[in-house]
Amino acid sequence: MNPDAHAATPSFTHDSERSSAPQPPVARRHPVEHVIHGDRRIDDYPWLRDKNDPAVIAYLNAENDYTNAVLRDTEPFQEELYQEMLGRILQTDLTVPYTLRGYAYFTKTFEGKQYPLYFRQPGTAFFDEELLLDLNALAEGHSFLSLGAFAVSDDNSLLAYSLDTTGFRQYTLQVKDLRIGEALAVRIERVTSAAWAADNRSLFYTVEDETTKRSYRLYRHVLGAAEPDALLYEEHDERFRIDIERTRSGAFLVLTIASHTTSEVRFLSAAQPNADFRVIAAREDNHEYYADHHPGSSGDASGGIFYIRTNSGGRTFRLVTARVDGPHRDSWEELIPNRPEVMLASAQAFASHLVLYEREGGLPYLRIVPLGDRAGDPLASSRRIAFAEPVYNASLGANPEFVTDHLRFQYESFITPRSVFDYELRTGKQILRKQQPVLGGYDPTQYESERLLAHAPDGATVPLSVVYRRDTPRDGSAPLLLYGYGSYGISVPVGFNSNRLSLLDRGVIYAIAHVRGGGELGKPWHDAGRMHNKRNTFTDFIAAAERLIALRYTAPDRLIIEGGSAGGLLMGAVANVRPDLFRVVISHVPFVDVLNTMLDASLPLTVGEYEEWGDPRKAHDYFYMKGYCPYTNLERKAYPTMLVKTSLNDSQVMYWEPAKYVAKLRTLKTDANPLLLKINMGAGHGGASGRYDYLREIALDYAFLLRQLGIAN
Repeated sequence: MNPDAHAATPSFTHDSERSSAPQPPVARRHPVEHVIHGDRRIDDYPWLRDKNDPAVIAYLNAENDYTNAVLRDTEPFQEELYQEMLGRILQTDLTVPYTLRGYAYFTKTFEGKQYPLYFRQPGTAFFDEELLLDLNALAEGHSFLSLGAFAVSDDNSLLAYSLDTTGFRQYTLQVKDLRIGEALAVRIERVTSAAWAADNRSLFYTVEDETTKRSYRLYRHVLGAAEPDALLYEEHDERFRIDIERTRSGAFLVLTIASHTTSEVRFLSAAQPNADFRVIAAREDNHEYYADHHPGSSGDASGGIFYIRTNSGGRTFRLVTARVDGPHRDSWEELIPNRPEVMLASAQAFASHLVLYEREGGLPYLRIVPLGDRAGDPLASSRRIAFAEPVYNASLGANPEFVTDHLRFQYESFITPRSVFDYELRTGKQILRKQQPVLGGYDPTQYESERLLAHAPDGATVPLSVVYRRDTPRDGSAPLLLYGYGSYGISVPVGFNSNRLSLLDRGVIYAIAHVRGGGELGKPWHDAGRMHNKRNTFTDFIAAAERLIALRYTAPDRLIIEGGSAGGLLMGAVANVRPDLFRVVISHVPFVDVLNTMLDASLPLTVGEYEEWGDPRKAHDYFYMKGYCPYTNLERKAYPTMLVKTSLNDSQVMYWEPAKYVAKLRTLKTDANPLLLKINMGAGHGGASGRYDYLREIALDYAFLLRQLGIAN
């Protein structure tokens, strides 16, 4: 077989030459045979992987042209939706400032500008503003911009920051001298994290491998030094990635080395940047631990204790302490025991308190633990911040100061806009600093949210979060958009989105299925939906859909489903298994070519994700994965209407996965339902980076799904 055969002929045919109606491009087939574990597969579309091939770009452009042609009659509706959603946003706005070493830091947005501007000023009064970064100016000449690192030196004079201008998660580190407002001659490529030492000269940073994009090397850069940056650590195990950060206490630099199942922490005094890192506890398979520092009652910054969150006592973690001068595992002392029903998701140390982020019953909680008498039960003297709504999201805000009398946190729900609170640590009083403005007369009393439960085939109880207008009928006639993810132990937040009002106000119910593989019920919930339990993610989602139908929230011909990335895998899998259950599928940057991707160790993420999906080089993993891989299991039958979206510069799920998926599905589907592929040719995994560009992407999605439901305005 000639691997370059596709270059000699057009990459696709365009049936529009035979009809006035828009016709999809049909990708040429150039079959490649794969044989492993005695199993033979034929892949017709691997040629789409070469984005340097003009034929590939031509095919992608043809797909965009087809999608644009099909959706052309929705363009006035897209514009109506865009203006409607834009009209709810306070375009000129600013964030609540946070304080750090005598400065108040905040961002501003201005009407007509895509990106925020970063400011600071002395004290807390709004005067003498100092512009740190204008992302709009930095984005000039680029279709994409993302800010990565943002770290200010201890003397407040230097800002280390990193930018990605392609969407490929490839960040360049720079340093700005804030005293003169100019960038220094420092440009370091492929930086994934950065932190200053206490001397205001030594900048520690991690870099990624050029091919696999795995963060694997730690360097020290010294401003003004003539010698090359010192390589301090290199991680050779391809399952592991590394990250550098400074503890809130300021005393230590912490290097965290982690895979999906195992971690190791090393530390270095921030006052001794030329010393060697020390290990808290050597890595052991399936042992995860993470550390924060407290100087202890003596106040000795170089000593004190580590608070260590560890899964050594159970999958939902516990909290132990260890002295800095002897932190090895045999010296750990338990502070908070493992609680099987409570996931200890993080533990952060402040001068007078610990703050625990917990998950219980599928909901997040913040717990404040005063530091004082170590003899008592810390949980007995602790306080949980109470939240009243049945479904919501709560998270820690910006809290960079170690010595503080308040805790900044954020609260939101389907109905309550994002709200920033300061929690007074001494009194427990909550002070609302700001609630996200929603223009246009938003009335939260017109909406209702609730928690529902579905039962999976194996008896597991799957929580759902639901929101709708109070006047929406519950007789099976309402359309419903069901979202799902279910991977990596990530919890889907129940957050506010003013854009969603454009659906709710048109009678669409919105729901999230918190399926296994996610983190909503802690690490055991994740374990129950990964590796050889992955099918639980799909059966949970189907059970959630069937439950909503049984309760007459919707009906199959009114049910839209949506997911992205690993949630796109979920969309592809359930569409293969139960295509009759769904009217429309919207799939963003979907991970659908599971077998081919996980068999290619040169791709970003592959090796590290053997612990999430399995290693198909092993026969038992291969055949399990083959059983659910969306691309592999496409077959000749009717499928729902689909909108599949991707980005050319995506480094997490390569553009060719959805492109191949759509090309293959076009040859098999027996229905006349639309199948559209939309490619952002200048963005990455998250789509458009500018807020107005992103809003137009949402307007397209909404116009598409509403039109499919017969809702025209």
